[in-house]
Amino acid sequence: MRSTDTRTSPPTPRTHTDSDAQWHDWHWQLRNSITTLEEVEERLGVTFAPAERTLLKQTLERFPLSITPYYLSLVDREDFRNDPVFKQAFPTPDELIVQDYDMADPLAEDTDSPVSLITHRYPDRVLFRVSNTCSMYCRHCTRKRTVGDPDGIPEPEEIEAALDYIRSTPQVRDVLLSGGDPLMMSNSRLDALLTKLGEIEHVEVVRLGTRMPAVLPFRITDELCAMLRKHHPLWINTHFNHPKELTAEAEQALARLADAGIPLGNQSVLLAGVNDCTRIMRKLVQRLVANRVRPYYLYQCDLSEGLSHFRTPVSKGIEIIESLVGHTSGFAVPTFVVDAPHGGGKIPVMPNYLISSAPDRVILRNYEGVICTYMEPSSYDRSLCDWRCADCDRTSPSSPPAAACGVAGLMRSNDEISALVPENTQRFHRRDEDADE
Repeated sequence: MRSTDTRTSPPTPRTHTDSDAQWHDWHWQLRNSITTLEEVEERLGVTFAPAERTLLKQTLERFPLSITPYYLSLVDREDFRNDPVFKQAFPTPDELIVQDYDMADPLAEDTDSPVSLITHRYPDRVLFRVSNTCSMYCRHCTRKRTVGDPDGIPEPEEIEAALDYIRSTPQVRDVLLSGGDPLMMSNSRLDALLTKLGEIEHVEVVRLGTRMPAVLPFRITDELCAMLRKHHPLWINTHFNHPKELTAEAEQALARLADAGIPLGNQSVLLAGVNDCTRIMRKLVQRLVANRVRPYYLYQCDLSEGLSHFRTPVSKGIEIIESLVGHTSGFAVPTFVVDAPHGGGKIPVMPNYLISSAPDRVILRNYEGVICTYMEPSSYDRSLCDWRCADCDRTSPSSPPAAACGVAGLMRSNDEISALVPENTQRFHRRDEDADE
């Protein structure tokens, strides 16, 4: 059953022992994280039946539980099983269902890891996993295989080796700090890491992905923001999946970050029973932009083990985008992507607005269904580019142009790349066999 609750006031009260000073102390929140079924029962005032408890404990043996008291306080105790916050934070035995196509590492992050903690998939940017811990274990996490593993906390030597890789790879201009959650690091450790990245000449921008504004907004302190503003250009991507997560405390956290001059984006995951609703997603993106956060990605749920109950058809994401384009501000529309299995990267999947084309025109349709003709220019200079401009990337031997990769390479006007052919086709195996004979 889909939840359509968009309230923002915390329906679950704190316990009488939670003082105001404690409640707003992010360290206290972490120390008092809820990690057992008994604590959830106490906070929500519920009791799980023995049979359900057995299945839940089996689930927790594989995928542990950790919820901040703040985030659990958002759950509606009167209808907790249908609550979107509860579904994202609390385990279900459905997580033990592993389909044949599910994978522990669906995005091949380990395969594309030249050194520990680094995933280098795209030509000019890397993912840097600086933490394997989070303030809350999201049940839909694509890295369930590593998050929360106490033996997986990066050692200083690993961090330095990852920095060395970035230093020695000049094509890397963009570094994304991820985890876990980078804001689980202390201010001083994060400051030191950002300082080292800032000293690498070819690193032009650093991004930081965090769930903290949604699940532990008290982490976004004035001291943290003062430190972060020293390291511009710094971008932050948040992770809000439902309007209910945009509480007054969350909005204050976002305001602190925005006031520190940090551009904010948001990455949502499309989750069955949580936000697979056009009305909910429209409300979410509009609330985000009102808080100076631009919706960036809407992810199709990954093929990670234990997530099959969260996955929707891809067509549901296309339906949601269709309900946003033209119906709200253009900058409030995220890009719907499938993060392709086996390390294929993010593939945009959008409604089809190009209906057909001819040499002199294209046929388009708008969000209302109006179909129109756009005439192509008759006087366009179609002379072929020879890639010989003085400032062309192609002239730099140390940094091959990204345009030479993949489909973009096929679009170039020379003949260096004329086809992309998978290595494991039977047709080409037969060619090799015939050549050997």
